[in-house]
Amino acid sequence: MNAVSVLYWGLGLAQFMLVVAMSFAAWRVLRGPRAQDRVLGMDTLYLNGMLLIVSGGVRTGNALYFEAALIIGLLGFTATVALAKFLMRGEVIE
Repeated sequence: MNAVSVLYWGLGLAQFMLVVAMSFAAWRVLRGPRAQDRVLGMDTLYLNGMLLIVSGGVRTGNALYFEAALIIGLLGFTATVALAKFLMRGEVIE
């Protein structure tokens, strides 16, 4: 077994585990008893999606995946901050 096959199977396992984590996060978004649980589930969902795209980029060797993951990370962080501010104060723009 060489290093390429170990990387291939390791990335496949990581992608499978990220999909499982995304399904748990989606369950938390749908069934969260409070709004805070739903925001945390969305934060986890976008983070796992971003990591899934990064692992796909490592697996294929295409740099375009990394740029897409960066955009998803920036938009997800902004959305999380806006939702947290809305839950704390009731308004986003002051």
